Amino acid sequence: MIDRILFNGTILTQDDQQPYASALAIIRDRIAAIGTDDAVLSLAGRGTLRENLDGRTVIPGLTDAHIHWEGTARSLQIVSLLDAPDKVAAAQRVAERAALTPAGTWVLGNGWFQENWPDCAFPQAADLDPYVADHPVFLRAKSGHAAWVNTCALRLCGITASTPDPDGGQIVRDAGGNPTGLLLENAMQLAAQHIPPPSVEQIADEMLYAQRLALARGLTGLHDFDDPSCLAALQVLRERGELGLRVVKNINKAWLAAALDSGLRWGFGDDWIRLGGLKIFADGALGPRTAAMIEPYEGEPHNRGIMTTDKEEMVELVTRASLAGLPAAIHAIGDRAVHDVLDVYEAVRRTEAAHGLPRESRRHRMEHVQLIHPSDAGRLAALNIIASMQPIHATSDYLMADRYWGERCQWAYNARLQLDQGAVVAFGSDSPIESFDPWLGLYAAVTQRRADGAPGPDGWYPDHRLTLQEALRGYTIGPAYAAGQEHQLGRLSPGYLADLVVLDHDLAQMSAAALLEVQVVATMVGGIWRWGGW
Repeated sequence: MIDRILFNGTILTQDDQQPYASALAIIRDRIAAIGTDDAVLSLAGRGTLRENLDGRTVIPGLTDAHIHWEGTARSLQIVSLLDAPDKVAAAQRVAERAALTPAGTWVLGNGWFQENWPDCAFPQAADLDPYVADHPVFLRAKSGHAAWVNTCALRLCGITASTPDPDGGQIVRDAGGNPTGLLLENAMQLAAQHIPPPSVEQIADEMLYAQRLALARGLTGLHDFDDPSCLAALQVLRERGELGLRVVKNINKAWLAAALDSGLRWGFGDDWIRLGGLKIFADGALGPRTAAMIEPYEGEPHNRGIMTTDKEEMVELVTRASLAGLPAAIHAIGDRAVHDVLDVYEAVRRTEAAHGLPRESRRHRMEHVQLIHPSDAGRLAALNIIASMQPIHATSDYLMADRYWGERCQWAYNARLQLDQGAVVAFGSDSPIESFDPWLGLYAAVTQRRADGAPGPDGWYPDHRLTLQEALRGYTIGPAYAAGQEHQLGRLSPGYLADLVVLDHDLAQMSAAALLEVQVVATMVGGIWRWGGW
């Protein structure tokens, strides 16, 4: 029997065979039928719920294809420095939190961004010490690739002038060789390993709060890149009956051996929690200027960034994972990193072919693809590598990108290029580095502008703009394909999971600028209204 019928709506199905409908029927957690009001309502039985959409627009549920879900949930609980106008304001916020925290307890924060400060200078322990002296402080940069700590933290962690830089990381030092309080890339772990971890139950509680915010903005799925503690907390939510988002859980490099020893393969799990692939960092990020570059950064002739994992190791790791049934997702931001990762995938594709593995069975991804050399522009499509990109990074970073990459930016943050070359594109936010609100990402993809309108009516590199339909596919069909779920997610069609979003605007009739005004009326996951509803 039909459980529920939604009718009198404008349903954008994302199904090329039937792009529009006005009604759909649901049995349990799946769509049973879709079409006109008369046709679908004729299927109703005595117990069928009939819900009048009053002409509202319905779209498939949106998926964030690159998020750090535990980090996002945690960031909503710690000191936010995202809009701190300078170092003093940031330090004052930390001091306010420290005043409410027992002495000796870590004070954590996230989101500082030196490029938004008047001097654009990296912070130091000396900027924090006058405000917080008896609490160790660990403040992660907006990029996630640098940490700002105070002297108390340096002392507690034993980071001194004699501490060597770890592989793939750097302890920034003054002229005398002493740590300044800035830790780059893998050097962050020298301090992070001393921070007591929260319990799994605490993480689950934090995720529950974050989940409400995500559902309220139309997200129904996530592809997560955090550590196993995130998976443990997700399972706690599942056991409690509180998990309302579908999650693809990727495996970071440190846990690859454990995953392979257990025999786990891509797609293990169910429709709520399933395994993705191996996550590797190839380089750093633009913010701390550690993204690996073919040519130096503008104004920094000796800086070509940091390769955090060398090419030979990546080939070995990705090959091991692929032959054991796991695709890879490799973070690559600078054009050298993108080039090297493409070389890695080219080598692995040859090995897969020698073992008779079809490319469709190993859906490798490149995360970010922020700057690509023009000679590499078509290689993702040629190798069947998914371009996992974040439209909001382009508008967030454009001033910094112009400053440090110059004319190379015509090849930066360019999802338009990848679509035109024929690559599958999946969109996300990289939260907590950026907001996980998908409407900000959609707006950035379609306009190449920030929410305040900068850099002007045409946007940054206007030829990079996407159509709204292309951008929506990046949050629906692209992530579904990347997860191997294209036959049940990303569209509203019979047999697909009933994950959908009801909106207060008609997307087919509105201007791109109005995307920021769209409000989510209700979000359904698995045939149940998880936010809003009737």
